Amino acid sequence: MNLEKMLSTALLLVTSFSMTAMAQSPAKSEFQLCKGIFALCTYVQCEPIMILETPLLFSCTCNVHNDDWSVGMKACQGKKEVPGKGQLIRSRYYPNFTTYSRCSNNRPWAMCLDSPCIIDKNDKTKAQCTCPVVQGQGDYLVQPGTDQCSNGPISSATVDDLDQITDFLETRSELPPPNLTVVNVKPK
Repeated sequence: MNLEKMLSTALLLVTSFSMTAMAQSPAKSEFQLCKGIFALCTYVQCEPIMILETPLLFSCTCNVHNDDWSVGMKACQGKKEVPGKGQLIRSRYYPNFTTYSRCSNNRPWAMCLDSPCIIDKNDKTKAQCTCPVVQGQGDYLVQPGTDQCSNGPISSATVDDLDQITDFLETRSELPPPNLTVVNVKPK
């Protein structure tokens, strides 16, 4: 992707949504439970979007869920048409795993919660999401049995974020949280 197109896409997506709360831990009262379309980015590999040789954002290819419950911090939203780009949706949390490992290093990762995503025109099951870079926010989640803690940026969340979302879901019947197991305590 050439620099002009990349900058144009990044600016469009960044201005489409406010990203002020992305790198902060969510507060329980801010969670919004919705049923509808969203992108699920948990554990997906991401590519840096380099602007002046600095990774300011990540581009993550995520799976589209069409009619499931999900949690985010922003108000519920369906598809929005973006002229010349396609259909815009948001990335949201859906508890599709029961085990995770903790990663304690200071590597950058993508915080995709509520990030803008464009549905792939050729494969409606995928969406390209533009997510902010996060680093140094505490232990974050990685998929057990993988090298995600040390190899390449992924879409993740902090352990504290997961605890807060799980606590919120325990108060709701629409989307019960899974019984989570930590496979390791704190890998480096």
